Amino acid sequence: MGTVYAFFADGFEEIEAFTAIDTLRRAGLNVEIVSVTPDEIVVGAHDVSVLCDVNFVNCDFQDAELLLLPGGMPGAATLDKHEGLRKLILKFAENNKPIAAICAAPMVLGKLGLLKGRRVTCYPSFEQYLEGAECTNESVVTDGNIITAMGPGAAMDFALAIVEKLVGKDKVDELVEAMCVKR
Repeated sequence: MGTVYAFFADGFEEIEAFTAIDTLRRAGLNVEIVSVTPDEIVVGAHDVSVLCDVNFVNCDFQDAELLLLPGGMPGAATLDKHEGLRKLILKFAENNKPIAAICAAPMVLGKLGLLKGRRVTCYPSFEQYLEGAECTNESVVTDGNIITAMGPGAAMDFALAIVEKLVGKDKVDELVEAMCVKR
């Protein structure tokens, strides 16, 4: 099994990022936290600092299995402006590999034209960036290789949707029981 790469920029939404990373690691997945900034220390939207595992410029992503984009502002806007990440996302989409984005981050996919004709969700008011998508009011939506989620309140369901995509429903059921998740 490959690696899940989670991309961090200053202003990322902590609940979305950490819930996903922790849950994926509990599922036995290898997760690398990648800074898209010049610094490996990134500060979240609510002043939580994190030391990332690696910097974008030091990765080749050859073992990438899923790309994870947490929301939060201005974190998601910084992800959107990162040319290397945009190219990686396009390559992933071209190969129909899974991409997960939550809150404001689906705008990155929308601006790349990857959501046209897809059912998606995002943080309210970011629908304007999801050109051609069918925006739902659901907390989490999986459409093919793309998983989107609405915001911080959807973080656990988002994480479990990623686990289901990569490992399967049995692992989701195991985690739900072990972590006392009420669904």
